[in-house]
Amino acid sequence: MRDLAPQSLGISYWFDAAPTGAPYSVTVHFAGRLRGAAPPGGKDSFAVVSTVERVRPGSGRVALTVRVPDLPIGVWDATATPVEPAPPGSSSRWSVLSDPLLPTAAASGTTTFSPLATQAAPGARLGAWPALVTTGAILALFVQTVLAARLGVSVSRLLPLSVLACLLGVVGAKTYYLATHRSEPVGLLTTGMSIQGFVLFAVGTLLGGILLLSLPMGTVLDVTAPGLLAGMAVGRLGCLLGGCCVGRPTTSRWGVWSSDRRVGLRRIPVQAIESTLAGGVALMAVAAVLAWGTSSDGAIFVAGIAAYTAGRQLLFPLRAIPRATAHGRVVTLTISCAITLIAALFATAR
Repeated sequence: MRDLAPQSLGISYWFDAAPTGAPYSVTVHFAGRLRGAAPPGGKDSFAVVSTVERVRPGSGRVALTVRVPDLPIGVWDATATPVEPAPPGSSSRWSVLSDPLLPTAAASGTTTFSPLATQAAPGARLGAWPALVTTGAILALFVQTVLAARLGVSVSRLLPLSVLACLLGVVGAKTYYLATHRSEPVGLLTTGMSIQGFVLFAVGTLLGGILLLSLPMGTVLDVTAPGLLAGMAVGRLGCLLGGCCVGRPTTSRWGVWSSDRRVGLRRIPVQAIESTLAGGVALMAVAAVLAWGTSSDGAIFVAGIAAYTAGRQLLFPLRAIPRATAHGRVVTLTISCAITLIAALFATAR
């Protein structure tokens, strides 16, 4: 990866939040110089400024990470200096901030392949997200296969269909994310994915395959629900370790130190909470399938997905990213709760 272009340099500055007081901002000036001569037309120095907004006193250790793109390959000597706006009339925009909790720091580092640099940060583990999402998909297929065999569904026809649904679900997750995050740069390795897109494309593929292969619609959906939810429970842990879908900063003792790949600090572990939600609904769905078998006719799938959707709406306010609509969450929560209740009543009445 050291010889692949483009190259970027990732730098992290660590500091301790003030013990008391009101939330405040920390601005850091990063500067660096290349060891040795730069190639023709290449940079031999850089200077960037980055700010952490609303640092919560008492939140403990904080890490601010910046990436400097399009740098020549090599070793760079970098400094990180906390700054504040310079007084009026000064020749410089910034002046050095004198604070014992915000010392100047220096380090050396080597550039790396830019797509990797954008994913690496303290608290964000490279490869955690794809590894756990893949593990979740395998678990989903395993649970579905076991339940399908128990209820007499042809595994030889269902399993290839489900694998195809997973693959197209990945395409759907990427497509949905691009459609809802138009302002972000597009890249195969850097663009995120959306669980909503995965579910829509995967379930759509599954429905089409069920009709094409003449499989029992309701039963296949019911044996799919527990695995789908169990897979999402595992995949959400990949979000926690990979630095996406992060929770809001907190000073609570129940907070978990995690990163959004830019700022690492103590946060509400909303990904772990959602993982627990998905796992709990998955266990209830398994119990329902074992109790009612083929008689529920798809109601378990509908109830399980609707219950998970309702739970997600309750967790959205705990996320660091604000929602795009003012009333969409309440509407979705109301509809999901109603669907869950109706589907549960339908399943128990049969």
